[in-house]
Amino acid sequence: MWHLRVILLKLTTNKSLINVSGPGSVSGLLSSRSNCRCSSSVDASHTGTKPRYMSSEAKRLRSENMTVKKIGTHNGTFHCDEVLACFFLRQLPDYKDAEIIRSRDPAQLAQCDVVVDVGGEFDPKRHRYDHHQRTFSETFHSLCPEKPWVTKLSSAGLVYLHFGRQLLAQLTQLKEDDRQLEVLYDKLYENFVEEVDAVDNGISQCDGEARYTVSSTLSARVSYLNPRWNSKSQDTEEGFRKAMKMVGEEFLDRLDYYQSSWLPARVVVEDAVKERHQVDPSGEVVLFSQGGCPWKEHLFALEKELQVETPIKFVLYPDQNGQWRVQCVPAGLNTFQNRLSLLEEWRGIRDEALSELSGIKGCIFVHAAGFIGGNKTQEGALEMARRTLQAAAQSPANGSS
Repeated sequence: MWHLRVILLKLTTNKSLINVSGPGSVSGLLSSRSNCRCSSSVDASHTGTKPRYMSSEAKRLRSENMTVKKIGTHNGTFHCDEVLACFFLRQLPDYKDAEIIRSRDPAQLAQCDVVVDVGGEFDPKRHRYDHHQRTFSETFHSLCPEKPWVTKLSSAGLVYLHFGRQLLAQLTQLKEDDRQLEVLYDKLYENFVEEVDAVDNGISQCDGEARYTVSSTLSARVSYLNPRWNSKSQDTEEGFRKAMKMVGEEFLDRLDYYQSSWLPARVVVEDAVKERHQVDPSGEVVLFSQGGCPWKEHLFALEKELQVETPIKFVLYPDQNGQWRVQCVPAGLNTFQNRLSLLEEWRGIRDEALSELSGIKGCIFVHAAGFIGGNKTQEGALEMARRTLQAAAQSPANGSS
């Protein structure tokens, strides 16, 4: 996490140097950096030491031996996909000091080491990543059949697909073949990059007319950084720089969340799923020793990954008062329907009345909707789950509601 936070700090505080090398192109040192170990220059006047100058011969040899990489993209109005693609590339060691050439001139683009979102070519062997040609219809699934996403790729998705594992290994210090890195790779495409692909390719999020307008997406905010139609200056260089800084900060922040919070939660849920038969022989109850862990998304994914045959029905965990909750597993992520609700006759009953009705000591409540209940002890919460499972086995009609 220290490595990632240094990158975030540099994105926030460093000033970008923009050198316009000709009509429609920009080159220079943008603020994002791929390696926090890169030392920044120090003004000798602030250190008390005399500046050291390189001899003219050494300078000549150095300039001859150093070839600056070039990333090409189109000039003019910029969009989120090529801005994000450029940011991704600039995090890699091979491109961390690359010039970004913004031009539609084929001669200039031909001199670039990698070209994104312009040029009418998709050729990974030559590092050409455009998606505008009529013949292009690639998706993550078409290029990687083991992946499920079928949204047409933009330059951001193309660069992420081909460089994403290397990118994440550089930013997280995980190995490229680490299982956790692969989980992050999938998650960041699904919850960050795919949206950019869809917006740039004009793919609606839903069929029919949307109920309301969302104008604050990352793609929308990038578009607002372009010059207004009636602005005196139509120069896009400063806006492109700001956009690259913004998308970089947001990607790194999202990566930091997934690595430092979301991924540890997945580990907790996975351990609980694997140990569920120790909680109850049915295997339909999992237990978390600490409350507050976001579990639903991970539970559904891990059931598939671990090939859990009997769906898990209940989750037990302590609340902030040291008491215990028994919560029903929903039928899906976006539904209030449960796989199995707590007994109907318990719903809306509290405390001693609930304990007398259920025959279980320490009962605190069962919600009127039947999706959650409470007990003073772990054993009591587990017994509430077990009684519900037993009743469902005897009368399947008690099922989800």
